Formats: sequence, structure tokens, C-alpha cells
Amino acid sequence: MAQARYLTPEGKKQIEEKLEFYKRVKRPEVIKKIGIAREFGDLSENAEYDAAKEEQGIIEAEIKNMEDLLLTAIIIDKDKLDCSKVHVGTTVKLYDEEFDEDVEYSIVGTQESDPKRGVISNESPLGAALLGHKVGEFVVVKTPSGDTRYKILEIRV
Repeated sequence: MAQARYLTPEGKKQIEEKLEFYKRVKRPEVIKKIGIAREFGDLSENAEYDAAKEEQGIIEAEIKNMEDLLLTAIIIDKDKLDCSKVHVGTTVKLYDEEFDEDVEYSIVGTQESDPKRGVISNESPLGAALLGHKVGEFVVVKTPSGDTRYKILEIRV
């Protein structure tokens, strides 16, 4: 069974805008490239035609993936989130015992994760470990370099 995919309202809007761009701009561009490449003659030895067709396949796959995501994603309603536990859509303040510092992460779906900005996926090792836990609880995350222990200090939207 496929894992649920989550989007914030902002993430949904970004996917919708990207999908519109692909349909309005990228798809017509590649169709034009295919038309131009056809004019070069013999399609069996036409590298430009092959490249344009390959690009078309990639664009069409991207469009399908975005459409499927928008149809099936669970949109996070931050107004209805219960902050008594860590959920997708919450922001969690943690105490990192290894580095003796407080850190903060927002938990989102894989489509929107950006670890450099402190936005992690619910499927990442830390994100998955945090889900369902409460303030005051300790969470141990298994990493290639060993276990890291965090204490949950705060959960908010």
C-alpha cells in the first residue's frame, strides 16, 4: 500500500503553479522542438528528434506525477492540528543531547522537505521517529553514525 503523501496549502499552490507552467510553457516548447527536428529528415538517424522525444517523455511524466499528487495528497489543515502530539504540519523544538543544543524542525511531506531550512519529511529518520510523540518525551533516532537522542521541548503549528 502506498504511503500517504502530505502537502501544506502553500506546497499545493506551488505544485499547481508548476503544473500550469509545464502545461502552458514546457509542453508547447517541446512539441515545437519535435516539429523542427522532424524537418531535419530521416527520423531513424535524427539525434535532435530523439532528444526532443526523450524530453517530451520526461515532461509528460512530470505532469502526470504532479496531477496524481494533487489528486491524492492529504492537504494539511493547520487550524485543525492537535499540538499535543507531533504530526505532519507541526513544528517541533527539540533538545539535541549529542550537541547540547536546541534545534527546531517543521514536519512536512516529502514533496516539500528542505533540511537546510529545518523543514524535514515525515519519512526522514528524524521525522518518522518524532511522529506521535509528546512534549517531554525522548526520541532516539538511529543514524549510520550511531543513535542520537532528542527531548521534545515544544510542539506548535
